[in-house]
Amino acid sequence: MTTTILKGTIVSAAAAGAPEITEGGYLVAEDGVITGVFPTLPERYTGAPVEDFGSCLILQTFADLHLHAPQYPMLGTGMDLTLLDWLNTYTFPAEARFADPDYARDVYRKLAAELISHGTTRVAMFSSLHTDATLILMEELERAGVTGYVGKVNMDRNAAPGVLEETTEESIRETERWLAECGRFSHVRPMLTPRFTPSCTDELMAWLGKTARERGLPIQSHLSENDREIEWVRQLHPDCTQYWETYAKFGLWNDRTLMAHCVWSDERERAAMKEAGVTVVHCPDSNVNVCSGTAPVRTMLQEGLKVALGSDIAGGDHLDMFDVTASAIRASKVRQMTDSARPAFLTVPEAWYLATSAGAAFFGEAPGFAPGNPLHAMVLSDDALPQSHALTGRERFERCVYRRQPGALRAVWSAGRKVYEAE
Repeated sequence: MTTTILKGTIVSAAAAGAPEITEGGYLVAEDGVITGVFPTLPERYTGAPVEDFGSCLILQTFADLHLHAPQYPMLGTGMDLTLLDWLNTYTFPAEARFADPDYARDVYRKLAAELISHGTTRVAMFSSLHTDATLILMEELERAGVTGYVGKVNMDRNAAPGVLEETTEESIRETERWLAECGRFSHVRPMLTPRFTPSCTDELMAWLGKTARERGLPIQSHLSENDREIEWVRQLHPDCTQYWETYAKFGLWNDRTLMAHCVWSDERERAAMKEAGVTVVHCPDSNVNVCSGTAPVRTMLQEGLKVALGSDIAGGDHLDMFDVTASAIRASKVRQMTDSARPAFLTVPEAWYLATSAGAAFFGEAPGFAPGNPLHAMVLSDDALPQSHALTGRERFERCVYRRQPGALRAVWSAGRKVYEAE
């Protein structure tokens, strides 16, 4: 048995808005599985090696539940366009380059390394429509220590003719080829990924729904992000009164479904998400960058919906989930200022919970550093930052969301494995 013991200021997001902070505590895992957080080291671990990080913060790593891997090279470009224009002008041409496996290897190796260097160890990620590049992405994530889900994108209509497109038959055939190869991965699993309703024919959506049911596969897509998109869906599916029904009628709407954005989801659509157990992935950066709006996150939480966070690169311009957490707080403050109902904004502990425990729940984990969870942890130094007074553990935790010193990240564990250590 391998025992891992980390000592420091341990912050566990065991409940939304109520972090448990243990200063000078011990986080213990056996064979990569957490046994507990302890104020003093239990006798049974006497003599076991301890990695003592002094007063450093020991935090849960992030779960980024919505990002587009092939858009990584275009981070920060096209931010003056709205969603549909941005897709056609920048995104589709950028994704088309992933027909080249060598290009895919180079980009995805850099992406995987950067994710780990920012403390993101769990993902739900879109690839492109290219099978070989999607397998390369899974290889590079696994190599770097990132866990989670990846999806080969399906899009057999309304794409970019001659640039980025596939027929219905090609989409089905290539998805089957991709799924047949996925058994070789230990920590990265397949997720069915219809890009969004306008990109997929009824035939393709029906096949994806059947495949999800027969193989027990999770699903990810987009929902009610933009007003033009919603109107487009209405024209394509006049039999559906709301956007969510275009997924539900094909069997793509259940408790293993992730829906990104949901900016304009009204009370009925939100009720449908709650009833089915769909997880909302809030993407605050991209929703502002492409002028989609600010999602009613406080309302969703009060109504009992499952909500997590996503960077949504490259609509979002930050891969670092510390920054995305801060963006979620800012977006909620904008919502408070502009919504006549004046919903309460997200506090730092609440937003942190969405970025960590809420996302980890999709992978079957209990909140915080709960016994039985795989060890996903990072160590953060903040001793070089100036301070106006002696900060409490909670103040230091809240500050790290907004401000971190150069080289702050000391070490990262993913699924019990140490995958990063600062030089």
